[in-house]
Amino acid sequence: MNLDYSGKTVLLTGAASGIGKGLARAFAEQGARLELLDRNGEALAAVAEALHNLTAVTISTLDLGDSAAVAAFAAGREGRPIDVLINNAGVEYATPLSDTGSAADAHWQALLDNNVASMLRLTRALQGQLKAGSSVINQASIWGLKGVPGFSAYVASKHAVIGLTRSLAWELGPRRIRVNAVCPGWIGTEAAMRSLKVMADTNGRSEADELAIILAAQAVPELLTPADLAGTFLFLGSALALPLTGQALSVSHGEVMH
Repeated sequence: MNLDYSGKTVLLTGAASGIGKGLARAFAEQGARLELLDRNGEALAAVAEALHNLTAVTISTLDLGDSAAVAAFAAGREGRPIDVLINNAGVEYATPLSDTGSAADAHWQALLDNNVASMLRLTRALQGQLKAGSSVINQASIWGLKGVPGFSAYVASKHAVIGLTRSLAWELGPRRIRVNAVCPGWIGTEAAMRSLKVMADTNGRSEADELAIILAAQAVPELLTPADLAGTFLFLGSALALPLTGQALSVSHGEVMH
């Protein structure tokens, strides 16, 4: 897919690794001006260095859980309209019902704050800087479309991202701002492979056997890569997707069809 983003500003969170790192490269290759955010400043700087020959890149080390820091960041970039906002930052870990320890509730709530409240926090702070006709793309998951044992907080957070997406589509629609969610399936990122290990250990299987079962549930039995998602994000951020808002697109090699 060859989409020209020359002159467009794309703000991307969680850009230092995994899917975010892959999306940063994809939009850079299409000429977008990038604003990359992450908590890991060192890794973020390395991503920017790798892309500086492709496009203009600005980076900000930011904890999206810090309301004051998010407000300060938004105030500091006032006057620079955003064409595409990609809320990609998030975490993934197991929260089994069997965990009744003293930190279980905090562990559960922290995941929801990382994956949902932080997304709302940044979008709310930047809403006045979103151009008419701009696109907001929220990172969800196929686990936001189904249930998975042992990962209740992550699953709940991704269901919530889809609900948030649909509500914001109505709120921002009068300004011709589109809000959609992408629901990736199994991707070979470090975070996904950690979850794979947890599932394998829980089920008493090897990681290879667990992965084979997962892939057998897909119409195309292959792991996705961050690069495989790029076309969907490039499409949703472009004028080609003008009729689409409030949608949750499953990008999962057919594991979830709806």
